[in-house]
Amino acid sequence: MKLAYINPNATVGMTTGIVAAARKALPEAEIFGLTNTSGPAAIQGRADGDAALPGLLALLPVARAQGAEAIVIACFDDTGLSEARAMAGCPVLGIGQASYVMAQLLGLRFSVVTSLAVSVPVIEENIRQQGFAASCASVRASGLPVLTIDAGAPDTIDRIAAEIERARHDDAAACAVLGCAGMAPLKEALSARTGLPLIDGVAASALLARAVVAGLAPTV
Repeated sequence: MKLAYINPNATVGMTTGIVAAARKALPEAEIFGLTNTSGPAAIQGRADGDAALPGLLALLPVARAQGAEAIVIACFDDTGLSEARAMAGCPVLGIGQASYVMAQLLGLRFSVVTSLAVSVPVIEENIRQQGFAASCASVRASGLPVLTIDAGAPDTIDRIAAEIERARHDDAAACAVLGCAGMAPLKEALSARTGLPLIDGVAASALLARAVVAGLAPTV
């Protein structure tokens, strides 16, 4: 299977980390990344998502020309997900929706721990529209900008881990969803620090993309 991850923001280093996390989750697949170099450096709130949309959609035919059998939008806000599905000509997944699906399949009530408070309304709206509100305990902001999260400093891990623990104690969450693509490379470190199962949307989307592509394969 050939799988493309499109990063809607312009930070190439973030794309590199996303692709590495996806390859770790699904080593048998051929996975490549594309970066929306015309987008904002990070997507933090609705205005950034709107600014990223034209460049994101322009990368769909690029991914298809490189042989992608499925495409993942690698922003937790699921930026442009419905528009991309209408245009791509192949399955398109978002890392946000993939996380919620995985939590529901596992039967776990989840809390999302994301970056800044400006991202919370977008995520909450997606959860409602996609039908996962009954499974969501909370959406919590860590107060950390996306690019700070992506840098992965020890104090960043401390801050995110503390917010995950608050979700467990205050919201009775049974698992935590890592609500930023930049958290994907931090999952192992965060797992060692917290008492909750963690769901990373990059890994979840890779595994679900494999299932979707296999489901579309012709039977012999």
